[in-house]
Amino acid sequence: MHLDINGLISQYGYLALLIGCIAEGETFTLLGGVAAHEGLLHFTGVVLAAMIGGIIGDQLLFWLGRRYGTRILRRFRKHQETIGKANRLIQKHPSLFVIGVRFMYGFRIVGPIIIGTSRLKPLRFFILNVIGAALWSLIFVSIGYFAGEIVAPWLHKIDQHLKPVLWLAAAVIFGIVLRYIIRHWNRRRAG
Repeated sequence: MHLDINGLISQYGYLALLIGCIAEGETFTLLGGVAAHEGLLHFTGVVLAAMIGGIIGDQLLFWLGRRYGTRILRRFRKHQETIGKANRLIQKHPSLFVIGVRFMYGFRIVGPIIIGTSRLKPLRFFILNVIGAALWSLIFVSIGYFAGEIVAPWLHKIDQHLKPVLWLAAAVIFGIVLRYIIRHWNRRRAG
């Protein structure tokens, strides 16, 4: 059985990218850019999938913040000073904060929750979120696209090296499971 990585990427790449960008983002957008460089995906499709995933993720976090934000943020006791700074920034420059939050290290997840607690109007957040996601996806996909020049030689070798890696991973997992079963069996026999 031959595993065709290129076929998998071209078949599921946009969907995987969209889902990955709901949760995290930068890694997926960079990899999507590399795939576009290789011709496995279309650049515009990668940008759109990353953008839509980013919008969905931040919208969900915004509404989570709107509904449960105060309770969630109270749990970050060590970060109350940072949360306070973020709230002051939202009050002073709401548009810049919403657009820029996805570029701020450490705020990718908690930022939209904080914005949700700020009572920024949902329509305004949505419009700014779309603008921020468009800029973010275009920048990171472009970086991945141009980094593809460096990464491309490795990608061509992945297909031929993936099968042994998968077999090695399966062997390691089998060994861990076998070890667990033997320990469990020995404990039951001793007890």
